[in-house]
Amino acid sequence: MTEDKVRWGILATGGIAAAFAADLVDLPDAEVVAVGSRRAEPAKAFAERFGIPRAYGSWDELAHDEDIDVVYVATPHVAHRAAAGLCLEAGRNVLCEKPFTLNLREAAELVALAREHGRFLMEAMWMYCNPLVRRLKALVDDGAVGEVRTVQADFGLAGPFPPAHRLRDPHLGGGALLDLGVYPVSFAQLLLGEPADVTARAVLSPEGVDLQTGALLSWEGGALAQLHCSITGGTATGASVTGSAGRIDVPSGFFHPDRFVLHRDGRDPEEFTADPADGPRTSMRHEALEVMRALRAGETESPVVPLEGTLAVMRTLDSIRERIGVRYPGEAGPDGVTADGTGSREGAAAVTPA
Repeated sequence: MTEDKVRWGILATGGIAAAFAADLVDLPDAEVVAVGSRRAEPAKAFAERFGIPRAYGSWDELAHDEDIDVVYVATPHVAHRAAAGLCLEAGRNVLCEKPFTLNLREAAELVALAREHGRFLMEAMWMYCNPLVRRLKALVDDGAVGEVRTVQADFGLAGPFPPAHRLRDPHLGGGALLDLGVYPVSFAQLLLGEPADVTARAVLSPEGVDLQTGALLSWEGGALAQLHCSITGGTATGASVTGSAGRIDVPSGFFHPDRFVLHRDGRDPEEFTADPADGPRTSMRHEALEVMRALRAGETESPVVPLEGTLAVMRTLDSIRERIGVRYPGEAGPDGVTADGTGSREGAAAVTPA
């Protein structure tokens, strides 16, 4: 790092990479110094768009640029293990998009690599860094609703998505769960930690990915979480946290809310709203700020998005997939047999494919 700026590299050039780059440009203590892609042309076009001085036509060149303090990995999640692993092995710090990896095994490998090389690693779970979400968590932790009894959350997109779309492609880790369901799961575990038990049902596509999934998580203390994700219908993206002494409702966009309402027994409802100074609700600047704070403090992981929490979420996502019968090409199941990607699953707890 220079005295004034943290120098970023961006790996991949898609929509999420562009959104993140735009947020970084607005941070005075951040500087995007390089972008890398598998081909030179999109890297050069991305660099010209955002005024980035260096464009690389390979991930390896970006990973070995020693002028970079931290790399933001923005590939589809099926490539996170390879891309983030390459950067960690080259000595770069890494912010890796969510879902962190395809499965727990890959996630554990990345965490082990980061610790082996003494590098910073964080999942880009921007929801955890959102100021209003952090306020909600602080209220729950302080007992504002008493002991948490239930968490409800949903995230669905209307579609329709054709079979060739990445959300339907098993070779790209398609399906509602990893792309959208990671938010409800992460929200529940932010408040309650890792569940003791997981049950789930799903509607699978002919390709073998989940079109919609419902999950019920339970904790030894008696708390339950009812979670839903879908790529067949647009949901309210709402969330609710009910406790023994009250309730918090997030009417919409629970992962980047503009407001939530606290209902406490015997009191008038209290509304908490986002501070306009924190930027647009879709801004990813807060996760960038947390990464830069941690790097300046010499930390190798963030207390806001801890690695053990990321691994716990991946364990839950793996458990849900096991119960709904979704296995991606190349993944070995409990029987040691890899999936063939056709959607045929023996013993799958899923309803008839749509």
